[in-house]
Amino acid sequence: MAKRLSAEQLATTSIAVALLVLCAKALAWWLTGSIALFSDAMESLVNIGGAIIAWFAVRYASRPADAGHPFGHHKAEYFSAVVEGIMIIVAALLILQEAISALLVPAPLVWSAAGLWVNAGAMVINLLWARVLIARGAALKSPALAAGGRHLMSDVWTSAGVLMGLVLAMGTGWSLLDPVLALLVAVNILREGYLVVASSVGGLMDQAAPQNERDEIAAIIHRTAQGALQVHGLKTRRAGQAVFVEFHMVVAGDMTVRASHAICDRIEEAIRVALPTAQVTIHVEPEHKLEDSGIKPGQ
Repeated sequence: MAKRLSAEQLATTSIAVALLVLCAKALAWWLTGSIALFSDAMESLVNIGGAIIAWFAVRYASRPADAGHPFGHHKAEYFSAVVEGIMIIVAALLILQEAISALLVPAPLVWSAAGLWVNAGAMVINLLWARVLIARGAALKSPALAAGGRHLMSDVWTSAGVLMGLVLAMGTGWSLLDPVLALLVAVNILREGYLVVASSVGGLMDQAAPQNERDEIAAIIHRTAQGALQVHGLKTRRAGQAVFVEFHMVVAGDMTVRASHAICDRIEEAIRVALPTAQVTIHVEPEHKLEDSGIKPGQ
């Protein structure tokens, strides 16, 4: 079923999942009084904010191009991911503050098997949904969904570490282990926030499409540009779900506009079959524009 959900439907479901997980983790914190579980719940609160932002970003990014945005609104998802990354970092700093306070004034833990089981259940929900978001985010080329999935997966590892540590702390009576775990959680969340922001900056800076997509585009050009002399100056950039492709195509000086246009149509169609969201721009040049390097069409 998840494979049939659109980016907007996935973003909507993420909000519901985040609310469910937050309620479960807040209950676990209330039952145990653990600062580590408080930090885990704080991260889930950030998940809700991130899911809401992603929902708006996915909706806005799906708008068609208009006079004010002739290349579309695809980059909105990158802004969403940056905002989510900043929220993650702020949450980590708040957790650090609480953990340091708990280290200075340690409080006894309350053994609660129910609290630990509730938190474990929330962790499983996050694990399953993170896998869905990561897979579908990659398939849909959605930075917002992919960032949300990576964040949830980080949350899963955090929850697993917290649970194992709390069982040890409650079993041994070493209450200082609780704030120490919270400190480790905060450091992990800081790292995740940095990675989410860093992964989005490339898109905002018009980073080239992934190497595998560039290789595929070059292979398509080599295979479908028969009749042209050379293709050079290939440039790509990924903007959310869209990929922009542009290059120069050199043809014989006596080739008609109709013939050169037919070659362009053939190349564009082949690229769009492989990359349905591709927007292709081809600049046709006469043979005196040949360069030393470039793609030579196959025979």
